[in-house]
Amino acid sequence: MATEKLKMLAGQLYDSSDPELTVDRASARSRYLALNAAPPEQHARLIAEILGKSVRTTITPPFFCDYGYNIELGQDVYFNVNCVLLDVCRITIGSNTLLGPGVHIYTATHPMKAEERRSGLEFGRPVVIGSDV
Repeated sequence: MATEKLKMLAGQLYDSSDPELTVDRASARSRYLALNAAPPEQHARLIAEILGKSVRTTITPPFFCDYGYNIELGQDVYFNVNCVLLDVCRITIGSNTLLGPGVHIYTATHPMKAEERRSGLEFGRPVVIGSDV
């Protein structure tokens, strides 16, 4: 039986209140809150902690995400202030891409049929943004 996390990553209906996912979101929250409060000289290290790897990118706080580990960035990506990435599925952003203030990227969605929506389950679809955008 697939875990709720595996279902989420596969774009299947999953329960977002699952304890493992709740811990993952709390971990991401502590990391992005640290980034949002940190001086610029600490940003590269904190961004690497959020994403799970080091990339040449600039994030101008505040910044928010669900998990962080589902965000794949090329090199030299720039996030202006107040960007929100709901990364229940993979968000891929190519190199040399600039995101303006208040950009929100949502992979999370809910069933369109009311009966299914009442179940409380949700799912996601990946988002891909190319390079030089």
